[in-house]
Amino acid sequence: MEKEQLSRKLAVILHADVVGSTSLVQKNETLAHERIQAAFHQFSETINSYGGITRELRGDALVAEFERASDAVTAALAFQTLSGESNAILDDEIQPQLRIGISLGEVIIADNTVTGAGVVLAQRLEQLADTGGIVVQGAVAETVPTRMPFDFESLGEHKLKGFELPVRAFSTSLKPGESLPTPESEFYKQSGTAPPDRVSKVHAGIEAGKPSIAVLPFKNMSGDVEQEYFSDGISEDIVTELSRFHDLFVIARHSSFSFKNQALDISEIGQKLGVQYLVEGSIRKSAGRVRITAQLIEVATGSHIWADRYDRELEDIFAVQDEVVRTITATLVGKVGLAHRDRAQNKLPSNMDAYDWFVQGRELYSTTTCDDNSKAILMFEKAVALDPGFAAAYALLAQAHLRDWITFWEEIPEQSYQRVWANARKSVELDDTDSVTQASIGYAYLFKGDHDQAYVHLNRALELNPGDTDALIFMSRFEMLTGSPELAIERIAEANQYNPFGKYNWSLGTAYYAMHRYDEAKLKLQAIHSPAEIMLVWMGAVYAQAGEIEKARELTTKFVAHAEEKLNLSSAPLPTSWLGFVAERWPFKLQEDMDHLLEGLHKAGLPE
Repeated sequence: MEKEQLSRKLAVILHADVVGSTSLVQKNETLAHERIQAAFHQFSETINSYGGITRELRGDALVAEFERASDAVTAALAFQTLSGESNAILDDEIQPQLRIGISLGEVIIADNTVTGAGVVLAQRLEQLADTGGIVVQGAVAETVPTRMPFDFESLGEHKLKGFELPVRAFSTSLKPGESLPTPESEFYKQSGTAPPDRVSKVHAGIEAGKPSIAVLPFKNMSGDVEQEYFSDGISEDIVTELSRFHDLFVIARHSSFSFKNQALDISEIGQKLGVQYLVEGSIRKSAGRVRITAQLIEVATGSHIWADRYDRELEDIFAVQDEVVRTITATLVGKVGLAHRDRAQNKLPSNMDAYDWFVQGRELYSTTTCDDNSKAILMFEKAVALDPGFAAAYALLAQAHLRDWITFWEEIPEQSYQRVWANARKSVELDDTDSVTQASIGYAYLFKGDHDQAYVHLNRALELNPGDTDALIFMSRFEMLTGSPELAIERIAEANQYNPFGKYNWSLGTAYYAMHRYDEAKLKLQAIHSPAEIMLVWMGAVYAQAGEIEKARELTTKFVAHAEEKLNLSSAPLPTSWLGFVAERWPFKLQEDMDHLLEGLHKAGLPE
């Protein structure tokens, strides 16, 4: 090979292989090869998202190159977590598990392949790792900044084949209670959309010149852990109010709340979230009074731009919220200039106890689990019983009922959808200037099959609050159900801008299925913990279209068994057609899209 075709450089090299791959192939050659390739495909996406390059895939091994040791370690830990989640839902022994080695050394790159001492060293280190483990060279451990949430356990010095001097090795893991750093481009690479400039500005809103801000969860100073929901609720309301200003880019609460109880300084949090300003504070609620402290911080300098303390009667909490928001935005006006916001006037709850039930219900609803969804419904019902004019409570009550109806959790009788519709209509009658109420009724129209009205209301929700991630995900479902899954992917990408830590596997999986991209759909749906019954249907269709008929039939059989059990418990009649039952819950606009889902379900053996 000509010298000019070679490129020598110092690089961080990751080497991974599948433990016991020969044994897996002997058990089921076709399935083993498919799952190994799926695992490597998933790993390659993770590597790319953290700035790495997959240089080589050969059989049961993978080689990747990184510029930074921290990115290589993060990608390795992220993949091992994803791999564990994917394998956890498999009920056979064909479960590919990787071990990973990471080194720092000189390599030679030619025609996109990488060779040299660095590659050999990474391979030798990998052989020291346990199944599902990661071993790194001492030089790698020393290169990773101490602020990163990683533990490095010394394995001592090892004499490795091909190396004269002993090599210090460390096993690597995530520190307990910590979260992995956010990938800077994972979502965009998967979705095919162009990522924004991520060098110093994480979000597209910043790139467009909008000041960016995140509200950290206010600390609960009440001395009662059961009051945690209240301080979280106030923080979330401030997020919502700031989001009404169209010239602000406000990070969704799901991402900012991921830093709750983490011992990180402001600059680290600001860097991870990619924002220019942070709001933090504390709340003490006691004996009918509330004390709120709040401060606005500029991330780049760490300076406090504004701070204040409020001691008020508890009934004045909404006035305090509004004052905090007005002060923050007025402060930022002097720096950047802010345009109008859409603001519902005099539509706040009139009953403090109703608000208390609402914030508890909202906290439970956000967990997206069956049990918590049921509890949330009860709390929203208490809220509207105490305050019949509480529009947001009606809106979330409608959404919780609709989640039950779609996911097939609790409310099996067809009357359950009437509860969705009644509460959604009531919410928008009370307040049509709130993105939450508009999104709620738009979503209700969507699953009623009225696509035109669904678009009107969902679009209005996003006009009112462009950063409403629920409205964006609802709109993504609209795009998928109306024949534009590519636009659905774009909507999810937009939601990911506001919520960098969001997991949208369910929405992505259905969109990829609609695009006939079954392998990608399977990876997304496999990553869902404890999938609801209706998700088993989609997974069955995906597996069937991917050619895994036996697994597909297993999933649809499990769905029917669960559904029959719930119908019997509720004394509801069994459907005359299970295919028809599913079709009612997914109102596609185009018959060809409906036929595509039913085709997959028919292959999967769902009874007609």
